[in-house]
Amino acid sequence: MKKDSLKFDWNHARAFLVTAEQGSLSAAARVLGLTQPTLGRQVNALERELDVTLFERVGRGLTLTQSGLYLLEHVTSMGMAAEHVSLAAMGQSQSVSGTVCISVGEIYGSLVMPKIVKKIKDEEPGITIEIVASNETSDLQKREADIAVRAFRPTQTELITKKIKEMSGTFYATPSYLKTLGPINTVQELGRASFVSLGSRETYLKAMAGFGLTLTDENISVLCENHIVHWEMTKIGLGIGVAPQDIGDTEPLVQRVIPDFDLVQFPIWLTTHRELRTSKKIRLVFDLLAEALAR
Repeated sequence: MKKDSLKFDWNHARAFLVTAEQGSLSAAARVLGLTQPTLGRQVNALERELDVTLFERVGRGLTLTQSGLYLLEHVTSMGMAAEHVSLAAMGQSQSVSGTVCISVGEIYGSLVMPKIVKKIKDEEPGITIEIVASNETSDLQKREADIAVRAFRPTQTELITKKIKEMSGTFYATPSYLKTLGPINTVQELGRASFVSLGSRETYLKAMAGFGLTLTDENISVLCENHIVHWEMTKIGLGIGVAPQDIGDTEPLVQRVIPDFDLVQFPIWLTTHRELRTSKKIRLVFDLLAEALAR
């Protein structure tokens, strides 16, 4: 095709097409989101570009001239072709492939996400999953991750959030360690136990005091910063540890210290950036994550 053979602007042709379909400039302007004078100028410009008269005014409406009727068929075909181009481009941009980065805390990243990632890969093998397992909060607005699993609701208006469920965390220990303590029925009776501390000694003791449990330095058997290390130390009987119930209740090496006691409650939220939610691969992973975490 000779590019210099095109003597008109497609925007002007679109203005003509919609005006012909709607029957008036005012109705066409509403459809296109333009002002009526702007639309009128575009139709007039097409008439000058093609050197034809396209409309005749009849009262407040417009009637196509013979030239307008003849050209309308061709412009309609152009409009359909433009729609096909848009659909084809959308199909390319919505392809289910590429990398999706998920930010998640250490313990969930290690103990919960592997099975979920396996399910995602089984259903969508073209998607590569990148896991950022850290207790530091990834900044989605800076694209440090595409989706985040969080224990709090983000407040930024640019983010899309979905609450998955309410969770509880409580004390766990090995049965053999609990035998050394004797019966434990109340939080106060845990004052004679040893604990695997998560974080600094001062922070941990202060947190336990907030839950009504007064501990001293002598109660701390192991200090660690990492959630996975903390959980592994708990699983081999070095003391009492804390874990979400969906993790602790499914671990055969430990049991709840006080069966019906919930130490802390927290929500599970999924978060993604508003712009990323228009991506098919992000939507698919987001929905699969939500389904799996809810279970």
